Amino acid sequence: MGQPIISVDTKKKEMIGNFSNKGRKYDKEAEKTMDHDFLSNAIGKISPYGIYEKLTGKGTVVLGISRDTPEFAVDAIETWLSVIAFKRYPDIQKMLILCDSGGSNGYRKHGWKFFLYTKLSSIYGIDIQVCHYPSGASKWNPIEHRMFSHISKNWEGVPLRSHEVAMNYIESTTTTKGLAIQAFLNEKEYQSGMTFNKSEVENAINMKRDEILPDWNYSILS
Repeated sequence: MGQPIISVDTKKKEMIGNFSNKGRKYDKEAEKTMDHDFLSNAIGKISPYGIYEKLTGKGTVVLGISRDTPEFAVDAIETWLSVIAFKRYPDIQKMLILCDSGGSNGYRKHGWKFFLYTKLSSIYGIDIQVCHYPSGASKWNPIEHRMFSHISKNWEGVPLRSHEVAMNYIESTTTTKGLAIQAFLNEKEYQSGMTFNKSEVENAINMKRDEILPDWNYSILS
């Protein structure tokens, strides 16, 4: 199969509970949900972090119940790597990550680079090339229109009353082009507000910046 190319991003957070969901769902009876979507009435919130494989058209979504942090983003990729990728790409030596310029995997997030090295590259011996889409260009990120948009359509009008319901609808999302998705639940608690010094991080990890747009294009070397 060669070396993987993945497109990653966090889908918008969703509240878990008996709340109405945008869109229409055809059924014999209307779903009875709460009048208001107060967070105090929710079981919790989920942060769906997605990994879309450009070479296979397959996808993975890791549902986080804590904060959407750089460590969570890298842990989600590690879940895909350890559970799925090594079976699908048995000779992985390097991979390319396509991602937005903001959010938990933003180019300004030094923790993102730090965890890519300490949790992935240095552990698994994989060189990781990262290419960020510039601000305002996230619609070009393949995961948006090849995976996330189809998940949104699939659970339109469906109250996400539990994590299991959300995961079932994610995994039942398919397309005529062969999209298939696996979902995982990450129940780890993540700490927000962790600070990382740029120079200390870049001295601690093995990073090489590209000559063209070096802030957005760089490699984390094993």
